[in-house]
Parts: sequence; C-alpha cells; structure tokens
Amino acid sequence: GAGKGGSDFDPKGKSDNEVMRFCQSFMTELSRHIGANTDVPAGDIGVGGREIGYMFGQYKRVRNVFEGVLTGKGLNWGGSLIRPEATGYGAVYYAQNMMEANGMTLKGKRCAVSGSGNVAQYAIEKLLDLGAIPVTCSDSSGYILEESGFTREQLAEIMRIKNVARARISEYTKFSKTAKFFPGKRPWEVACDAAFPCATQNEVEKTDAEALVKGGCKCISEGANMPTTPEGIEVYLANGVLYGPAKAANAGGVAVSGLEMAQNSQRLAWTREDVDAKLASIMKNIFDNCANNAKLYADKPTNYMVGANIAGFVKVADAMLDQ
Repeated sequence: GAGKGGSDFDPKGKSDNEVMRFCQSFMTELSRHIGANTDVPAGDIGVGGREIGYMFGQYKRVRNVFEGVLTGKGLNWGGSLIRPEATGYGAVYYAQNMMEANGMTLKGKRCAVSGSGNVAQYAIEKLLDLGAIPVTCSDSSGYILEESGFTREQLAEIMRIKNVARARISEYTKFSKTAKFFPGKRPWEVACDAAFPCATQNEVEKTDAEALVKGGCKCISEGANMPTTPEGIEVYLANGVLYGPAKAANAGGVAVSGLEMAQNSQRLAWTREDVDAKLASIMKNIFDNCANNAKLYADKPTNYMVGANIAGFVKVADAMLDQ
C-alpha cells in the first residue's frame, strides 16, 4: 500500500504523447524512491499497461538498470501472464470460496458487476468461465444492463470500447440491441444473487446496499478498493449477506504482482495455467485465513470482514514481536 501516486494530472481526453510526457516526468522523480528490492509500484485507476510502459522505459533510462521495479509490465519486457486479469479473477475466486463454504455455488447465478475497466472486465470473464451470468457493467456515466447476461463476444466489445476506443460505456448500446443503458445510475438496483463492486471507492452507499439486499443478493465480493461505505457494510452484515472485504477479496492483483516479481528474479516466464492455479490457491488460502480467524477470535465464522482485519493484524503483530 502507498499514497496512490500523488499526481494531479487528469488523463481523460489527453493524447498518448501527453500521457507519455507526464509519465516520464513523474518517473524521473519517483525513480529515486523505488527499486526491485525497495518498493515496487503497480497500476491502478488510470494506470494500465500503456502508462506502466512509459514509466518503466523512463526508469531504465534514468537508472541504467533492467529490473522488476514495476508490475503489470508488458509480456515482451518482463510482465506476467494473468497479471492484467488478476484482481478481477481473484475477486471471483474469493466469492466462489465464500459461497462453497456456505453450501452455494456461483454456477447459474445472476451477478451485478460495476465498473468497466481492467478489474470489471476480467471479473466478468471469470464469471463466464465458472458458468455464472454477469448482467451489468458501468462507468461514471451510468450502467449497462444485459438482462440475459453478457456473452464472450459482448465482453470483447466492452474491452474494445474501454481499452482501444477509450470511450463511454453507453457506446455499447450501438453494438447490442438487447442492452439497456441507465444514465447517471449505479447497477445495484438490479436484482442479482451476487455483486462485484469493481469501480471505485464509496460506490455502494447505504441505500445501494439496501437495494442489493432487497433484490436478493446473497454475496458481495469487492474488486475495487473500499467500494462500500461503513453504513453499507452494516446493512450487509445485519442481513446475513456473505461479504468479502476489499482487503481480502481484491488481493489477487497484488498476489500476482508478487508472482511477476518472482518470475523477474528467476529470469523465467511461467505458463498461464501455472499463474492462474497459483492465484486460485492464494485466494483460497486468504479466504481460509479470514474464516479461521473470524471463528477463532470473534466466534463469527461467516463475518469475513472481522476475520480479514484480525488476520492482517495478527500477521503484522507476530512479525513485529519476532523482529
């Protein structure tokens, strides 16, 4: 965790050249503070493969060294397979673990997903892999509802709109005749079995959480960082909704960042299947850790938020005592 960049540059509407010049200037100063064995930043909102590339190139120019100093790199220059997919895949794996531990399955379940960037796109992809029915995606302009669920072809169009055209999600309605666009709204009013907030902080407020519960939602797995407000979380817990907090459910991204660093250190590139299997295993371990700590210390076996908080604290406290 870090200070989330600390820049006041708004990339919306900027050319590739303008984005590159900013990234290079930013890295000229940042390069003094990071290193493969010091601190390794990764992408987030507004920082994808393009920006990581510009910054990595500048780091090499300034420091005259090729090392795994950033994660989310391109495959041709030190990146890992599954890194772009990791956060979205991980959030779905966490939901799968929560549901299976409570006698449910994701297969055939209607899933509301927010966002349409990296995390949301790959959450939708993994939901399709597991036989679930993802029905929504969104951006800051509103949300799309695909009542019978997105197909892989439709997901590819969302990826084109967002990753290539860098346009608004409303453009999707030109491609799909069955889609509905709801301007200025969030997807939490849609009836669903599971929800995946994958857009941004504080996107699920108390009224949104109440709408999810009313719509039959049984499971929330957070792909974004802290997308639910404290009041919203209280609604989940009061209604017995299985809640995977961001600090646990979206750890897939940082987990595969670690795997990317391991590959850089070994000068090896692992297969897609290897990395995905390791990611699934890491998410299962994180879930088990949350569940075990919730049961052991709080006697609340399904309160995974308490479990995650305690697991995180115990890990740090034990290390401090040991050292």
